[in-house]
Order: sequence, then C-alpha cells, then structure tokens
Amino acid sequence: MKVLIDNGHGENTKGKCSPDGRLKEWAYSREIADMVVYGLRKKGIDAERIVKEDTDVPLSERCKRANEIYRETGKKAILVSIHCNAAGSGESWMNARGWSVFVSNNASTNSKKLAESFAKIAGEKGVNIRKPMPGQLYWEQNLAMCRDTNCPSVLTENFFQDNKDDVEYLLSTEGKQTVAKIHIEGIIKYLGL
Repeated sequence: MKVLIDNGHGENTKGKCSPDGRLKEWAYSREIADMVVYGLRKKGIDAERIVKEDTDVPLSERCKRANEIYRETGKKAILVSIHCNAAGSGESWMNARGWSVFVSNNASTNSKKLAESFAKIAGEKGVNIRKPMPGQLYWEQNLAMCRDTNCPSVLTENFFQDNKDDVEYLLSTEGKQTVAKIHIEGIIKYLGL
C-alpha cells in the first residue's frame, strides 16, 4: 500500500495564516507532511508527498496526481490531505478549537474507516476532537481532495490557526509531534499493521 500525503495550500494562497503571522498553513502542513512521510518510511511503509512545490497547486492537479499513482499501484494507495482549520478570515483571533477529520459526502467505506482510525488515535492522544454529532468521529463535506480522488481519502484539520491556544500548541515541539503521530499511527491502524 502506498500512502499519498497532500500538504495543504501554497505560499501564495492568501489568508491561510494565524492573525499574528507566526503560523503559515502552507509551511506548517509541509513540515508535518515531511514528518509523516519520514515516520511511515521508518516503519517500512511506502509514502510520498504529492505536492513538492511551495506554490499552490490547483486541486484538480493534486487529484490528478493522486489518481495516477492510485492507478499505477493497482489501486493500492490511500490519500491524506493535511490542513489547519480556521473559523474566520485570519485577520482576528477566534474561539473555535480542536482537531477534526473529514471525508467526502460520497465517501467509500474505506475512506470512513481511515477517518475513524485517525480519530481514534487522536482520542488516544487526548486531543480535543471536533465531531459533527455525538458518536460520529468524522465530518462529511463536499471537499475536492476527497470527492475527486479514486483512492480512500481523508482531509485532516489540525486545530485552528486563528485560535491563540491552538496556534501555541501547533507551533510547540509537543504539538508538532502529536499531530505527526496522529497521522502516522492512524495510517498504521488503518493498514492493520
């Protein structure tokens, strides 16, 4: 199984940062993506980032890349898109907090299983999981990265880049390690390793 990591947005994407400018989503998602790829490879799992560029790559191109690899691997690939959430425009601090995982509203059973694996690991790490309703660990939305890819896919929103406490946690060594571990261990759980 090949694990495809999509790191969200690019350095030229407007508004994707904390109000104080300390956390830039494009840079943060790439740092976490690299930690995840490295951690998976250490465990013997084939993993790669599908967006090597620092500039934004259109969603259609990201999905095309994932679908090509999925086809080339004989339908033996999964996709994880890594992001930071925001409750506002990025200009002021907001109150929303926590970690969440999304699938498309046309999600396969395997996509939902992947999302549940992530959420269960996040719960084991003691993080605040945002849920759409009690008992449901993942959100369903019409997100291109999940909707337009053929492989099982999820999108993680790793805390809020416009919440002061979440930003402090995201930028801390502990926070980065926890976010990376949620992804690494969630993928391992899904793969049954």
